[in-house]
Order: sequence, then structure tokens, then C-alpha cells
Amino acid sequence: MKNDLPCYLFHQGTNYSAFDFLGAHFALSKENKKGVVFRVWAPNAKSVSVVGDFNNWDKTACVMNKISDGVYEGFVENVREYDSYKYAITTSSDKIIFKADPYAFHSETPPSTASKVYELDGFEWSDDEYFTTLKNKNHLSSPMNVYEVNLASWKRKDGGGYYTYCDLEKELVPYVKEMGYTHVEFMPVSEYPFDGSWGYQVTGYYSITSRFGTPKQFMSLINAFHSEGIGVLVDWVPAHFPKDEHGLFEFDGKPLYEYQGKDRQENEVWGTRYFDVGRNEVQSFLISNANFLFQKFHVDGLRVDAVAAMLYLDYDKKPGEWVPNAYGENKNLEAIAFFHKLNKEIFGRYPYALMIAEESTANIKITGPVHEGGLGFNFKWNMGWMNDTLSYMSTDPLFRKYHHNKLTFSLTYAFSENYILPISHDEVVHGKKSLLDRMPGRYEDKFAGNRAFLGYMMAHPGKKLTFMGEEYGQFKEWDYKEGLEFFLTDYSMHQKLQTFYKELNHFYKTTPSLYLLDNGWDGFEWIDADLSDKNLYSFIRKDGKGNNLVVVINLSGSDDVEYFLKLPEGKYKVSFNSDLVKYGGSGKFRNKVFKSVKRRNKESGFTVKLPKLSFIYLEKIS
Repeated sequence: MKNDLPCYLFHQGTNYSAFDFLGAHFALSKENKKGVVFRVWAPNAKSVSVVGDFNNWDKTACVMNKISDGVYEGFVENVREYDSYKYAITTSSDKIIFKADPYAFHSETPPSTASKVYELDGFEWSDDEYFTTLKNKNHLSSPMNVYEVNLASWKRKDGGGYYTYCDLEKELVPYVKEMGYTHVEFMPVSEYPFDGSWGYQVTGYYSITSRFGTPKQFMSLINAFHSEGIGVLVDWVPAHFPKDEHGLFEFDGKPLYEYQGKDRQENEVWGTRYFDVGRNEVQSFLISNANFLFQKFHVDGLRVDAVAAMLYLDYDKKPGEWVPNAYGENKNLEAIAFFHKLNKEIFGRYPYALMIAEESTANIKITGPVHEGGLGFNFKWNMGWMNDTLSYMSTDPLFRKYHHNKLTFSLTYAFSENYILPISHDEVVHGKKSLLDRMPGRYEDKFAGNRAFLGYMMAHPGKKLTFMGEEYGQFKEWDYKEGLEFFLTDYSMHQKLQTFYKELNHFYKTTPSLYLLDNGWDGFEWIDADLSDKNLYSFIRKDGKGNNLVVVINLSGSDDVEYFLKLPEGKYKVSFNSDLVKYGGSGKFRNKVFKSVKRRNKESGFTVKLPKLSFIYLEKIS
């Protein structure tokens, strides 16, 4: 039978297009009548019915047939697109529970929880040329500067309503283009019931959230980004899911998608259940979902959330609350095997993909190839860099000399993985303050510190990610319940900071030494890493073709820091200066060209005197 192979592969954990089989699909019956075929996996159920608008939610109207070990199928005539439905599952204890479809392509808008019948095919994409270019790109040697966005709160309408996907296409796309970002990253867009989870507690993995419109309108948004040459990343949450009654939680009356054993089943801190990634059908569900986002929505990549929570059995657990693996270790062997399988499958289908791990440990090679024992991702967030850097920048310049190594230590491991440097949403909430407000000092000092920090970040090896609102200096912490305070750009210093971000972003994209050799010492050289008393850092970024960029950063609170910069003889022009008045700077640093000459019996170079909390980039011109 035609259903035998997809069922077999699903149970084997190798049906990576399970969404084409399970869920709700328009079809013809044996009698050639139009309708929808529904299929759902519920092996512990006594019986399953599909109920919805099309049968007045009558549990007896469409009792589904079991077609394999736990897969139920039913056909319903006269179903219309957007009809709402659920599965009525009779559990082994004769309780009837109503569940949304795990494979539904569309859902009711929260707080309603039913699935909706939706025809996903039919959108006319126009991004063939974009993908032709992408297939020839080496991500490691290309610029990557990501603008992280929460779609619910980038902007809000008067009265507090959401921007729709159509609104975002008109406003967010040109804004990201103008600001010079290479990629946009959306916090989770799969359907979630609770706004306060920011999308990280997913109930509809195959349903793009209906808060902002339809799946095809979301496709149009991605297509618009691609038309401007901007890549689209989405947050993906394969670690855990919430315990909402209509979701995956104990789907057929017993643990199904979650681990069976109590030691692995729940993250009590998050109040969620962990996926049992060792179970074949769960592997088919999750890997199909990753494939679904690439195939149906043309995403460029996935930022995989909470990888550490999946990899370590003792994550967020006390002694005695977890059971070691067969080797007496804390590594989750099933999760490691799952990531091997996931990444091999995704890169096999989409060689251009970006698979990015949000992972905070150093015990497993995250971006190493699978055949060398790595997990197979091609990028990892550098959480250590983020923590050290923000700690340093939050310190009063008077005391920074005692913490100098927080900005230099990252170079001891900068090339151990393929890193992205993230200043993400997690760093501007829960009392941590906004990026601008973290900076110590007076009003002007905060802006100067922000600019100096960005100069360091852009020049540090690794790709870049910043969260929305940082680019114009929002003082207030991010609040998911309201839009960003873009009105601040009516004020001079915020407007100038936005100009600074824009011009630095464009400078980064057009300066190969800042990205071409991001993953080795051939792209980086310290000039002086030990000037702790001056709070000064100087180094060189290289492109391997002789086009070097000299970086000098004064992170002290003093304008009187003089520094003899040791460089080969020749002329050097200032190609970027954060102290310009148009960026909100003091305008004290006016030098445009320096001449490096050899002193008697000493090294060649020249003296620079940078204003406090500022940086310059220099290029050799002769």
C-alpha cells in the first residue's frame, strides 16, 4: 500500500518529510470525492477521532482507523481551508483528551488552541537567483552580521496591535537593508500559546504563528528579505516543549514525545518536558521539522536553542536527580547521535545551510565534523566571550585595569570553534539592563562606551549578532509586551548612534580583513595585548592578501592616553573613527593620516592619542 513506506520510515526514525504524510492534507477518497485525510501518531490511545468545524465537533462523526503501529488515519469530505480541528483521543484509562495536530500547518490565534486546515503549497517564490549565489558562498570566509528580532515587539501599531507579516515586509526589510546587516534572525516563529515565553515554548512546530498572519504571508516576508540579499535565520527549539493541555505533553495519555524516565523527562526550572530524541518517531518529527523550515519556507539556517540542555544529563539537576550514561558520564549519548543525524541530513539536502548551536560548554566539539567526533554544526554562539566582554564593559573604567584579561582571554580559544559573537535578547532583560545602560559614566560616556564596544566586537574574530534596539541605544530593557522605542531616534545622540551602527555595519561588510580569515591566527595578530594600565588594546586583522586593518581601542576614562603604535614604515590612513561628531563623539581626534618612521635604534611606528572610550581603524596606504 502507498502508506506502507512512509509509515515504515517514520517508525524507523528516517522519514525526514513526515509532514507530507502525517497531519491534514487535501486529497481524494477512493470514490474520487474531495476532502482531507488526517493522520496522527498516538500508539497508547484506545481510539482516535478527528473533530472540527466540518462535523460540529462530534466525536463519533469520524473515528479514525489504525493503519500502522500507532498511526491513525481518517478521511473527511467537505472540509474547507481554515476549518478548525483537533484530535479526540481516548486514552488507555478511557479519558477523552483533545489535542492539536502536531503536524498542522496553521493554528488558531492564541488564546484559542485548535489546528486549522491549510494548503501550504502554491506560493510563488522569486529567490532562485539568491540561492544560486548562496550555493557558491563559503560562510566561514563571508561577512555575517545578524540583526536579531522578536517579531511581536520590533514595532507595535497604535493601540498595541501586532505588526503583521505584511507590515514587517514593508518596514523591517528596508530597515535591515539600510542598516547594513547581512542576516536577520527571528526568535521562534512556530506557534506558541504564551507570549511571555517569547516563542520558546512551542505547541505547533509546523505552524508558523498566526499572530502576524498566514504561513504564505510569512513566506512573502522571507522572499522579500532574499530579494534584498539578506539571509533569514529562525530560532528552533528541539530540546523541550511546554505542558499545555492541547500540545505534545503526554499526547495520547502517556509520555510519548517526552522521555519516559523521570530522570530525563522534565526541566523543572523551565516547567517543560524534554523531547525523547532517542525515540525513532521523535527523530522523524524533529528532523522533518528542520527540513520543513528549509524546504517550505526557504530559511537560510536555524539557531538551535538550548543545545547544552540536550547534551548533558545533569543540566539544571542536583546530584541524585540524574542517572549517568552507560560509560558513567553525564553526556546524553542519544542527543549526540541525534545531532549527528540532524546535521548530516540537513547539510546533505542544503549544503548552504547555517546550523548554529546556542551552547555554553567546551566539553564537546560543537562545530567539528561528525566523522571527527564533532556534532556537525557550522557555527556556535560564543557565550564565554559574551559574558566576559559585558562584564568588562559594565566595569567603571577606573577599575578596568584589574579585568584586562576579560577582553584578551577569548583569543586563547577564539579558533577552537567557528564562533558567532552574540549580544542577544537574553542580555537585555531581567534586570541586566540594556546594552547602552550597562555602560558606566555620564550620558555621553554611555554612548561613547557603546561605540567603543562595537568597535572591539566588529574587529574581534567571529561573526556578529546584536539584538534589535541596540543599534540606536534603547535605554529601557526589552519588553516583549510593547514595541521598541524608536521615537528615541528623534533625539540627537540616539540618532547619531544609529548612524554609527549603520556606517560600521557597512564598513564591516566591505572590509575583507574583518571577516575573511575569522578562524585562525593567520587572520589576527596582537600588536599589544598587555596595556592594562592604559585600558588600551591594539591588534591587526588580516585578509591574507596584504590588506591589513590596524585596530586601536581606548577603553579608559581618560583623554590623555598616549600610545606608541609599532607598525612597519609607511603611511597609514584612518579608515574609521568612532569619535566623529556625526557619531556623537567629541571630535577631538582629527588625524587622518599617520606616518610610521623608524626611530634611532628602535622600532618604527608613531604616537596616537585617542579620546576616552573610542577606537580607530587604520589602513596602510604606502
